[in-house]
Amino acid sequence: MNKWIFQKLDFKFPLTVSCIHFIFSTIKAYIAIKVLKVRPLITVNPKDSWRRIFPMSFVFCINIVLGNVSLQYIPVSFMQTIKSFTPATIVVLQWLVWRKYFDWRIWASLVPIVGGILLTSVTELSFNMFGLCANLFVCLATYTKTILAESLLYGYKFDCINTVYYMTPFATMILALPNLFLKGHGVWVWFYTHETLCLSLILILTSGVLGFYLNFSIFYVIHSITVVTFNVTGNMKLVATVMVPWLIFINPIPALNVVGCGVTFIGCMFYGFVRHKLSQQTPGTPKTPRRPRNRIEMIPHVNDKLDDKL
Repeated sequence: MNKWIFQKLDFKFPLTVSCIHFIFSTIKAYIAIKVLKVRPLITVNPKDSWRRIFPMSFVFCINIVLGNVSLQYIPVSFMQTIKSFTPATIVVLQWLVWRKYFDWRIWASLVPIVGGILLTSVTELSFNMFGLCANLFVCLATYTKTILAESLLYGYKFDCINTVYYMTPFATMILALPNLFLKGHGVWVWFYTHETLCLSLILILTSGVLGFYLNFSIFYVIHSITVVTFNVTGNMKLVATVMVPWLIFINPIPALNVVGCGVTFIGCMFYGFVRHKLSQQTPGTPKTPRRPRNRIEMIPHVNDKLDDKL
């Protein structure tokens, strides 16, 4: 729907669309907790709100905005294929920054992922360097968000609704003023010059409603299902988001591009399988062949369960 808004409605304001998503998420999370009492509100220390939740909201905000920005320049299928680079980003950064050891099968599973993405990028007819870079930064933001979620929210057992309730107001605040100063005039001009204004506004507001359910469902799925199910559904999502937009927007896809998407898909399947097998090791089976070299390596910077689900 976001791609349709940018391409068909000529509403080329990804910052505004992201802001609408966060506004709707804030309102609906408030209604769910305060009015419908779906979940009890988890009390957070005001200092922790700014010290812990605000940084994660900032990265979460960057993640969403860059995703919408990249949609302006590249097809949905190409965007989702590049997002499959996230496991490689997580593994490489943990190896470089935290010196975390990974089984050789993990490294082997990254080869088809990276190779498939490179093949898809080379053969993509709608290739755009800015869109590609924005999407790669999305992968980096996803990893950073995981680190912050584990380290900054330690001690708070947030459910999916409370997570959205606390994060989206900060994200709205972060985007509101930049959006007003940078895109306010453009949105105002579009509002007065667009022909099918009523239908277009309905689509844009519907996108905001779906944005809340997307954010809610992401946190709900991570908290609720097993590692294998998460990886399988993630791979099915990759297939769906490659094929469905192609049917809607009729983007030309070369044969080598299809092969690249297929290789990436196989790599993601293999990565999920390897992570699952390693997580099933008995407690007495060592996961690393060496002892930590220093105290930093002994700190569990990223929870293994959450890391597996990514």
